[in-house]
Amino acid sequence: MPAARLIQNCGASLLRLFLILLLPAAAVFIPGCSRPAEETSLLVFCGAANKPPMEKIARAFEQECGVPVRLIIHGSGTLLSQMKLSRKGDIYLPGSPDYIIIGERKNLLVPASDRIVVYLVPSIIVPRGNPGGIRTLEDLARPGTRVGIGNPETVCLGLYAVELLDKNGLLEKILPNVVTFAESCEKTADLAALKQVDAVIGWSVFQDWNPERIERVLIPPERIPRISYVPVSLPVFARDPALSRRFIDYVLSQPGLDAFRNYGYITAREEALRFAPQAGIGGEYRLPEKYFDLIRQR
Repeated sequence: MPAARLIQNCGASLLRLFLILLLPAAAVFIPGCSRPAEETSLLVFCGAANKPPMEKIARAFEQECGVPVRLIIHGSGTLLSQMKLSRKGDIYLPGSPDYIIIGERKNLLVPASDRIVVYLVPSIIVPRGNPGGIRTLEDLARPGTRVGIGNPETVCLGLYAVELLDKNGLLEKILPNVVTFAESCEKTADLAALKQVDAVIGWSVFQDWNPERIERVLIPPERIPRISYVPVSLPVFARDPALSRRFIDYVLSQPGLDAFRNYGYITAREEALRFAPQAGIGGEYRLPEKYFDLIRQR
């Protein structure tokens, strides 16, 4: 074989070998991610108040970026404790800003990294058809009425429930009727859906989660002391802060907000204030000592 032909064949073989070795690596590299997808993942500590839309957002992000997203779903306070013990977490998305303040105070979150996603308004949530005839907060104090709330020591919704009752002078009257303290927002909603209680103090959006089984009873605007919002923040343990911020941007993008909106979440501050124009937004509520006194008396 002529030397020139031999060199040409060898060059072609080397090129094919180079492409064979290169293409698998190119196939797993994701633009904007700092590592190949097979070595990259996101661990998202997600408050149960956000479960339905966040499951869809996580799957959509996986398909778009090629990065696996693992959701740990529980009460917001429980998630903070898990992050502290495991020293892991790439994203923290609780159900209220109370736990952002707590997380920063405990040096678990990057200060001022939180951004507002959507807003949550408290309501009375009852089984579909409202068999207990619950129309007002005072109805929750009727003898024999079974009430459920989230555990206020670990669940953002529980904090809001105690605050709501406290500010309306009803904590001492209604707390004796509380038959169960749920460990997450999701399980609080389930109490009404499964008719295990006559009512829970929940988020208005619960009706959109399961409209066939539960419905909301709106609380008069002047009786709502505070509106919550869902924040998303960066834990100090994030393995790839740039990738974590990319996920946060995706949550706040139009597709991400649409996923929340499709489940009835409020995406605009002005819309949230229509439910309670004089209510505060955000901040932190600390359980009063009288709450613990009442619990000890049960």
